[in-house]
Amino acid sequence: MEEDALARWRHDHSFGQDRRRPGETRTQLVIAITATMMVVEIAAGVLFGSMALLADGLHMASHAAALGINAYAYAYARRHARDASYSFGTGKVNTLGGFTGAVLLAAFALLMASESVQRLVVPVPIAFDQAIWVAVLGLVVNGVSLLILGRDHGHAHGADDERHEDEAHDHHDHDHAHEHDHEHAHAAAGHDHNLVAAYLHVLADALTSVLAIVALLAAKYFGLAWMDPFMGLVGAALVARWSFGLLKATSAVLLDRSAAPGVCAAVKEAIERVDGNRVIDLHVWCIGLNLYSAALTVVTPSPRPPEHYKALLPAGLNIVHATVEIHSAPAAR
Repeated sequence: MEEDALARWRHDHSFGQDRRRPGETRTQLVIAITATMMVVEIAAGVLFGSMALLADGLHMASHAAALGINAYAYAYARRHARDASYSFGTGKVNTLGGFTGAVLLAAFALLMASESVQRLVVPVPIAFDQAIWVAVLGLVVNGVSLLILGRDHGHAHGADDERHEDEAHDHHDHDHAHEHDHEHAHAAAGHDHNLVAAYLHVLADALTSVLAIVALLAAKYFGLAWMDPFMGLVGAALVARWSFGLLKATSAVLLDRSAAPGVCAAVKEAIERVDGNRVIDLHVWCIGLNLYSAALTVVTPSPRPPEHYKALLPAGLNIVHATVEIHSAPAAR
């Protein structure tokens, strides 16, 4: 068969991953701000002999490195989008970046908790004025960074809703329940996990600054020295919770966990609505931001070409790669 005749059945597997995402530019800008602040604080700490400034500068260096991983994931996914060795494109590279960010967040939470416990047991002297100014400065920088990263990072604080559809919903109207699951599932697939990870790193840093300011003021003016390590434990618990939610969401995508029930139900309903079709095997999974792949087996009394069944798939689900297996069977009497 001529190559020209085969061309109509071939399709690109980059699925738009070769385009630069808004999250990539935002992450790079935040890295630039964080790195600049890091250099200023370290230089000032060395110049003026301030351990508070030096420590915060080194702390910012760790966050710049973590954000660098997120930026690298964006760049790698874009540059290798047309690499044929990636069967379904590089959409999951960004999810892998998000997973890595979640692991680093968990490590950050453990370090916070460990240091806080040590300071509860063995209190250390604190230079309150210096520490407060450093915390305020860090909060301003992180506040600007949060504004840059924006609010379209998804449900960062409750990434557990990624599988919210697995829980029972007692809807009195089936159509409403189906629509509810469909919308939740589509929103879940629309999370840019890499951007969520970057956002959470900055949010965690901002949280520690807020808690530090409260604790330092309480210790300075009311003598509540224990507030500093206690607030550290509170911050560690919150960061750990965010990390767990992001780990849960990203691991589900990386392990090809089946799409939410609302998505699978929409596919099955669309196919079985006509010609007496029956879907006996169905797999739908996320392969990238707003992208799904599907493999299904259809038993039908009126077999048609695979393109017919692909055309029946709900357009709103954005199933970019579908494999359809068709079996002929007499209609039920």
